[in-house]
Amino acid sequence: MKPLHTYFVGTGSWFFAYGIQTVTFAWLVTIVLHESPGRVGFAQMCFLAPAIVLMLVGGSLADQYGGRRIAFYAQLAAASAPIFLTVMIVTDHFSYATMIVFAIIMGCAQSLVTPARDGLLALVADGRIQRKVVQASMVQFGVQMLGFITASFADQTGAVFILLVQAGALLLGAVAFYNLDVPFHPPATPKNNNIFEQIRTSIVEGFHSVKASPPMRMVVLQNCAMGTFFMGSYLVTLPILVRELYDGSSQELSLMNAGNALGLVITIFLLLKFGDIIRQGRALLLAQGIGAFALASAGSGLGLYALILSVFCWGLCGGIAMTMSRTIMQEQAPEDQRARMMAFYAFSFMGSGPIGAIFSGFLVEWYGPVVALTIASMLMFLVVVIVGLTSQLWNMGKQEAGVAYKYNQ
Repeated sequence: MKPLHTYFVGTGSWFFAYGIQTVTFAWLVTIVLHESPGRVGFAQMCFLAPAIVLMLVGGSLADQYGGRRIAFYAQLAAASAPIFLTVMIVTDHFSYATMIVFAIIMGCAQSLVTPARDGLLALVADGRIQRKVVQASMVQFGVQMLGFITASFADQTGAVFILLVQAGALLLGAVAFYNLDVPFHPPATPKNNNIFEQIRTSIVEGFHSVKASPPMRMVVLQNCAMGTFFMGSYLVTLPILVRELYDGSSQELSLMNAGNALGLVITIFLLLKFGDIIRQGRALLLAQGIGAFALASAGSGLGLYALILSVFCWGLCGGIAMTMSRTIMQEQAPEDQRARMMAFYAFSFMGSGPIGAIFSGFLVEWYGPVVALTIASMLMFLVVVIVGLTSQLWNMGKQEAGVAYKYNQ
């Protein structure tokens, strides 16, 4: 199997398992355990919090010891989380505390596998980076929809069967990364035998590289806003909205998540069909601004299908925003720091997620899910306007003769 295809198997298996987890985790905490908004927010925070500590470490380790190695071991570790939760359920020890342990294990594994996996993409790509990013995104969100559909049967099959399917998918991905035809080790040998010093130096170098690049700085800033206002709404506010307004179960949660993923997939399909976007910065700002209004409309109270339609439109915008931001980071990153740059990319999004989860949980407790969605959406729109007015991201264009970016002064 070609390296790119093997990479897609490894990536796809992770996102299939992640699709299962997105629905199953929210279903178990929000509906089965019927926890309060604050405790739902805290549980989601425990999944996202490890990124604050480990995401940059994961990128550094991948650059120094090889993304293939880190992705393989991290995905193996991830498979232990659904197995652990299965044992807890079978032995009648299932509780809110076991969900927190599950979330922490998965969060740690994701923090390591994400920068390693993203850094590997450039090694297996045989052409234009933007197109490979779009293809990878198509695989990711396409199989994530299958994960949502699989998890929608949790009410009928029970959590144990769904969790075992998730564990099997993660193990398949680990095998794919193990067989990926790239070296376990990078060409360069670490300069220092002290691993902690290596990691510290590597992270500092990565930080200065991001700081020196205006496009990457703006992407990181916008990712922080997305993690705070969009991710918190997605993981906390929307599941509570489904529970409170529509008396939802795993099927309704799956429909909502599938609607979002379908919007992402359609956008990515159109990008594949019509080619590269030249004004990536402009597309990023417009997608996030329109997406903020689409998310706010999800709380209109017009019915479940109106909610799904709003989340679908939000996904259409998200497909552009995520693809453009990843493309900018991939093409701006120095070759020997690519995993670290993608770690900063993921860190800015996932690292802001715990703040977003707690923030959304409190907003829901204070004002209810409908008002909470409106507040988060408008704050995100405000960030987009400020970035558009105070930076050159709107005028950033791709040079016709190559892939280097310029700012139009």
